[in-house]
Formats: sequence, structure tokens, C-alpha cells
Amino acid sequence: MIIKKATLADLEEFNELFDGYRVFYEKESDKPASKAFLKERIEQNESVIFISRNNDGVATGFVQLYPLFSSTRMKRFWLLNDLYVDSNFRGQGFSKALIERSKELCYETDACGMMLETAKDNHVGNQLYPATGWGLDKDHNFYTWDVE
Repeated sequence: MIIKKATLADLEEFNELFDGYRVFYEKESDKPASKAFLKERIEQNESVIFISRNNDGVATGFVQLYPLFSSTRMKRFWLLNDLYVDSNFRGQGFSKALIERSKELCYETDACGMMLETAKDNHVGNQLYPATGWGLDKDHNFYTWDVE
């Protein structure tokens, strides 16, 4: 198993995974738009993306983190926004390895931690995250506001 930071050289394979991720979340497939989105994130250094590969070098999954800041702790805080493993490779430890690499990023960047959001009916994620050391925040409400 290999986990590495994504570069533009990974864009084609990463785009295939990213499109699968979007379709999983019931968005319409749009590979040209997703490729442009990912290319911009990488070129502008606006997110950190790690790709997992099996021992044959096949891209199996990814995690994408966006930088935030905690004013009260006066440190960087990462948003684990996207985590996806292709269905052909699930149950083989890729998700856990991607989460562990994300934790290493926190240490490397002197961050105070990470946060993520997942749906209440994401049964796999709601088992995975506590198993990898995440705590469920029951003390705060999470609100969103969307531009229409």
C-alpha cells in the first residue's frame, strides 16, 4: 500500500476516483468540470490531497483536506472534506491509511486537529471514524447556509 501527496501527474487517475466519489454522493458525473476543479486545487495549493495505491500501483482512493484556522487555539485546523475508496478496494485498510496520513499532516503543519462531517446514515463512516480515534461532537450544532 502506498499513500502519496497528489500532484498534477496524478490528475487523470485522481479525476476518475473523484468522479466516482461525486456519483456516490448522487451528483451527476462531469469529468471535465471535476478535472478542472481538481487541477485548480492542486495548482493553487488550496487543498492537500493524498492518493492511495495498491502494491500494483493502481489508484484506490483519496482524501482531500482544506486548511482552516482555530482562532481560540491560534493554530491551523484541517477540514477532512473528502474521503473515498473505490468499491473494488474497500475493506482492505485504504481508508484507515488515508486517515492516518491525514493525522501525520496535522503534526507536520503544527495543526491543532481536524474536523469532518458525515451523514447520520453513513453507517460505514460512522463506524470507521471512531475506530480511527475521532470523537463525535455532541455539544455543538452544525448549520449550513447555501446560495441559491
